[in-house]
Amino acid sequence: MGRLFKQYLNGPRIYSCSNCRCHTSDHDEIVSKAFQGRHGRAYLFNNVVNVTLGPKEDRLLITGLHTVADIYCSCCQQVLGWKYEQAFEESQKYKEGKYIIEKAKMVKEGSW
Repeated sequence: MGRLFKQYLNGPRIYSCSNCRCHTSDHDEIVSKAFQGRHGRAYLFNNVVNVTLGPKEDRLLITGLHTVADIYCSCCQQVLGWKYEQAFEESQKYKEGKYIIEKAKMVKEGSW
């Protein structure tokens, strides 16, 4: 096992892991705040940092069948949400390559 490389984000509004405070994304990367996670509300992000991907699996979500991979905090291994790998319905293709982070799994850092 090697040394953990953490990426630190600059900016006034940063989201971090609620467990270990490791940076996960910038507020400017939010696509939508109108998503549902396993434990309540969730945000859809274009890009995230300091996460690792789990195995891909097909999951039946509210909006239909998707291939997703759970994302874990690279520092503490807490499940933060998932990455959309593939959407099977044409209307859901915009989600491909984007990330869901559950609101309960993140905290705000910086000057809000």
